[in-house]
Amino acid sequence: MITTAKYISFAIAICLCSCKSGNASQQENSVQQDTIRQFTLPSIPTMMTEPEQRAEFLVKHYWDNINFADTNYIHHPEVTEQGWADYCDILNHVPLQTAQAAIKQTITRTEANKKVYTYMTELADKYLYDPNSPMRNEEFYIPVLEAMVASPVLDETEKIRPQARLELAQRNRKGSKALDFTYTEASGKQGSLYGIKAVYTLLFINNPGCHACAETIEALKNSSIINKLMADKKLTVLALYPDEELDEWKKYLKDFPTEWISGYDKKLTLKTENRYDLRAIPTLYLLDKNKMVLLKDAPTKAVEEYLTLHHSLEQ
Repeated sequence: MITTAKYISFAIAICLCSCKSGNASQQENSVQQDTIRQFTLPSIPTMMTEPEQRAEFLVKHYWDNINFADTNYIHHPEVTEQGWADYCDILNHVPLQTAQAAIKQTITRTEANKKVYTYMTELADKYLYDPNSPMRNEEFYIPVLEAMVASPVLDETEKIRPQARLELAQRNRKGSKALDFTYTEASGKQGSLYGIKAVYTLLFINNPGCHACAETIEALKNSSIINKLMADKKLTVLALYPDEELDEWKKYLKDFPTEWISGYDKKLTLKTENRYDLRAIPTLYLLDKNKMVLLKDAPTKAVEEYLTLHHSLEQ
């Protein structure tokens, strides 16, 4: 399990940069003397006073004082891994396109040494892709995969896995149309995702019995905004079981509200055709009336915040 206990906050990062920006020569000497056991942030120009400006500069120049050709960084995770964790945190404070371009540039720079490249892309896997990571972010991970697929450092065999992950990540991506599928209810009645007529559809892919699934069910059941929109016939919750152990699934049907649609994937198309990424379950997709993806693999809180904001704008 990856924890956030050691992450520095974005505000602290900015303060550190501010403190060092006025002493560039001392900072440079420090880097020359000890490039391994110390992570030195770039000096932000004093003319940049707005937080947005400083954040963008920091994201673009975060790794300027790191020599990616030096394999000693691999042996100092207290420097390199901590630096990566903090970097992932700071990425959230700049526009998505800026963050994605910076990530891709960072991965490309690590091509200076294949061992370092492998180490850094493994860190990207750990923090941005691992289901247990609280920093998991597919939109940040996609540019990593794109850089890997285009990298001259990897041979064609080594590119197979990132290529497969990239193809899956690009399916049902935020801003794209969700792939349709047929679900079957316990009664035998069938329906399709596209057949649901509602302003919003909340697709809840779950595996009843797992602790995280139970927590999500309770959170959704107790959500005032979700209950209100369901009562107003503006939101439909589709709880989908993607596996084949139907007897197990039926044992937990009582846990789902009767107002929800509870179904299973009878033909297992989600799994066999990789229509949806089932690596992290439970997972929530919020879709609009045209089944465009508004949120993908989102926590319940993010779904509530989105619905609350947009519902208030409609009033």
